Amino acid sequence: MNPAPVTLRTWLNDFVGLFVPRLCPACDKALMTFEDVLCLECLADLPRTRFHHDPQNKVEQLFWGKVQLEAASAFLQFSRSGKVQGMLHQLKYRQDRTVGVHLGRLMAEELRNVPRFQGVDAYLPVPLHRRKERKRGYNQSRVLAEGMADVWPKPILGQELMRVVRTPSQTRKGRLERWVNVKEAFQLPDPEALRGMHVLIIDDVVTTGATVEGCIKALERVPDLRVSLFTAACA
Repeated sequence: MNPAPVTLRTWLNDFVGLFVPRLCPACDKALMTFEDVLCLECLADLPRTRFHHDPQNKVEQLFWGKVQLEAASAFLQFSRSGKVQGMLHQLKYRQDRTVGVHLGRLMAEELRNVPRFQGVDAYLPVPLHRRKERKRGYNQSRVLAEGMADVWPKPILGQELMRVVRTPSQTRKGRLERWVNVKEAFQLPDPEALRGMHVLIIDDVVTTGATVEGCIKALERVPDLRVSLFTAACA
């Protein structure tokens, strides 16, 4: 069997890699030529939740008695200083959209055949305030949705739900503080635009659920709307 031909692009990538190596966003090790965004070791070791078929999983429990959800799940388990945190840090603070798109594709591969999530009409990324999005250059939740749409094609909603209050960071806040922080942060310009749809809210991490709860409270004005949730990770 003849070896695969070495293309000019491959040669250039290998040459550039000698000086500026491509790094795995999960472990910071140099990627091999045949590895894409994640190294094979990290790809195999991703801490998947396997929640998607379970209607009593801990993501859904966050919203019991608060808001109505058709189904909710998360792709990965988040832990501080873990591989998932490294990936999301690259996406949110290092302008690495590539890892977000790749993560979104993995999310869609995991979810698209789960019966509880069938019938979704569109992706609804959790919106950022326009000033925060302008500063970052993009909305990380939308980047995840773009990756999902590559594998599981669905329209991605944009201005149907807007974040009108620029809230401070939620990182060091408790459940009540987080809810107060976002309870009036979202606005629905035209409730009729989503009438009768089944939307899948997409976010990077769910911790207490306060931000998603704020979104769903705003969406309650939409007639006959069904809402599900899928996040890249849960803490």
